[in-house]
Amino acid sequence: MSKTISCLLLFGNVLLLVAGQILFKIGLQRTDGLHWLRIAQSLPIWSGLVLYGIATLLWFAVLTRLPLSVAYPMQSMAYVLGLLAAWFIFDETLSATKIAGCVIILFGVYLIAK
Repeated sequence: MSKTISCLLLFGNVLLLVAGQILFKIGLQRTDGLHWLRIAQSLPIWSGLVLYGIATLLWFAVLTRLPLSVAYPMQSMAYVLGLLAAWFIFDETLSATKIAGCVIILFGVYLIAK
């Protein structure tokens, strides 16, 4: 049960990080780039920061349960989820090279988790 909770906390951390990045991208699109005053007033940017804060609290819980040498590399699942979000939400290109990279990352995560 403890290993299941640890994995759920880690996956929650990864999901919150990806969701935060999605909100940052949305916020930056709405502000037309790096216009600092608009960024400071952007609800998606602030929401992303809140999600990052919650992700950090989850990360603290993960670090009390898992070795850093396991937990930190497993966070690379965020790259895979981020790529899928970019493709699905922002209609970005999903090339064979990107898919191959994701497969390699997932295989690495599998080896570390094993």
